[in-house]
Amino acid sequence: MQRGRTILSKEHFQLTIERLCHQLIEQYDDFSNTCLVGIQPRGVFFSDRLKERLTDILGSSNFDYGKLDITFYRDDFRHREKPLKAYSNQMEFLVENKKVLLVDDVLYTGRTIQAALAGLQDYGRPESVELVALVDRRFNRHLPIHADYVGITIDALDEAYVKVEWKETDTSDRILLYPHKV
Repeated sequence: MQRGRTILSKEHFQLTIERLCHQLIEQYDDFSNTCLVGIQPRGVFFSDRLKERLTDILGSSNFDYGKLDITFYRDDFRHREKPLKAYSNQMEFLVENKKVLLVDDVLYTGRTIQAALAGLQDYGRPESVELVALVDRRFNRHLPIHADYVGITIDALDEAYVKVEWKETDTSDRILLYPHKV
């Protein structure tokens, strides 16, 4: 297997999450009328970390937290060789008139976010939606979508592959860049 180049090590990974949490606190203060929504499956690892750290810093979680599956909202749902695996939604609240922080690990073409916005509408009409992305591949967009909070920006060729590894499923927390899809 081809080895990827580490672009964010375990140490800097945690610092990046810490920085993002403080940026969110600056903007949202006590998080009243705010909810955090992780996009299934890989955005949930990131949103779990944000929720945990925000709760530690604030002393409590004064916000709703959910996990949104976008499988059936994807524009390529019926164009795949293999069926997509659906995950369960864990949204025990409505987003009606709330500020939503939508969380994903990698912002690439924007299609995942488009699907998440469509899925989010099933839970009401939010006051606002902002995107938190751990990795922003800013030159590879297919849709006019941008992240409001970014951990790291990576300028890579379209053929390159960015892989976020999480200690929950991989060897450790880190971000790798491969010259081609692995």
